[in-house]
Amino acid sequence: MDITLFNTLGREKQIFKPITQGKAGVYTCGPTVYDYQHIGNFRTFMFEDFLKRVLMYNGYDVKHIMNITDVGHLVSDGDEGEDKMEKGSERTGKTVWEIAEYYTKVFMDDAKLLNILPPEKYTKATEYIKEQVDMIKCLEEKGFIYVTSDGVYFDTSKLSDYGKLARLDIEGLEEGSRIGFNEEKKNKTDFAVWKFSPKDGRRQMEWDSPWGKGFPGWHLECSAMSKATLGVTFDIHCGGIDHVPVHHTNEIAQSEACNGAESAHYWMHGAFLEEETGKMSKSKGEFLRVQTLIDKGYSPLDYRYMCLGTHYRKRLLFSWDVLDSAKTARVRLKNRIKALKENAANFTNITNDSNSVNKFKDKFLASINDDLNMPEALAVVWDTLKDESISPAAKLEMISEFDRVLGLDLEKAEAEIKQDVPAEVIALVNERIAAKKARDFKLADELRDKVKSLGFEIVDVKGGVKLKSIKN
Repeated sequence: MDITLFNTLGREKQIFKPITQGKAGVYTCGPTVYDYQHIGNFRTFMFEDFLKRVLMYNGYDVKHIMNITDVGHLVSDGDEGEDKMEKGSERTGKTVWEIAEYYTKVFMDDAKLLNILPPEKYTKATEYIKEQVDMIKCLEEKGFIYVTSDGVYFDTSKLSDYGKLARLDIEGLEEGSRIGFNEEKKNKTDFAVWKFSPKDGRRQMEWDSPWGKGFPGWHLECSAMSKATLGVTFDIHCGGIDHVPVHHTNEIAQSEACNGAESAHYWMHGAFLEEETGKMSKSKGEFLRVQTLIDKGYSPLDYRYMCLGTHYRKRLLFSWDVLDSAKTARVRLKNRIKALKENAANFTNITNDSNSVNKFKDKFLASINDDLNMPEALAVVWDTLKDESISPAAKLEMISEFDRVLGLDLEKAEAEIKQDVPAEVIALVNERIAAKKARDFKLADELRDKVKSLGFEIVDVKGGVKLKSIKN
């Protein structure tokens, strides 16, 4: 069955046709590690995870690359203001290298809690400086750059189809509305590929180049790193919808100008998670983190379930009521599966209706292959559970198969889920289960004591554990 994906470049669903049969090269824009990632950022990372899982479910060998932006991302989408990393250093009192390491680790930990599969390779911008300098040299040789007092700029007028991804009305753009004002720029859409260090100071991250000491522009890193890891042309490039008008537009321009070939065949973008006040953003000062959800008694997988309930190209309005509904649904789903396991032995004499089994498998595949229609795929899961012509054992087998895409750990051994049990306690109980399985009994005892200190007693029973509240 064909996979159809909405290609932003053509503004339509298109059948996925890989460059190499059976393989898929995917590049996803990762975090800028100057601060924590909020749950809005993770909505994008989860949509990319759904894509990867769907490709794998269809038998593709996926080579997934995700960048870590640890230099060059200025506070504006243009080419003015402080580097976000330098600003983060100023805010925390730590070096840019220290905050990059810290926030990268937190991002990876949060991604793991949300069951996001790690990429085959994380590429850090600071580890690909040579490749970025080489790309600027390539652009220079082809006449696409010029030098100003503050950096090296890409001349967008030299590229006839500049702005094709965003379908920019270049004549209608006003200076300052999309990009910062700079009297030395030849065109208002020109962008920096290299920024010079300030003459009156020293940056924590700076490198020598043929044009002067400085650092690469934010857009350049993805072009250089995708080329280094996936080749000149690869299958799919993903990111948030906010990357379309500037970041990905400029990335396409410099990649195709240097390489003389199409960058990616498919460009996919996820819509925002929004609060009642608008798009969730770090610039507001306060934002919701994965840890915030845990502190309020939710499992990170409750949020994953919530994201599954809305198509990735539709905006998702966050509220605690919506998250409560997702939590309730996930709890019900887990408990239904737990009951299936307990009752499977009593229904061994059921002759499965093979037509029903195949019908649900086909419907699930059709849903996920239709531009990642995860809400419809979730509905198929619930319909599967309701069908009485299918035995518990067969249902469990199908749910296990479907969960390879959903990523909800529906059959994973964990404490009996009750809505009044804090997610922190559930997480500790699951850690203890893993510790016992690994025969690390010392750690298992420590975790039992920690759970007890939070007001719950772990009771080991056949096939798992139960929790008993010991709060006064």
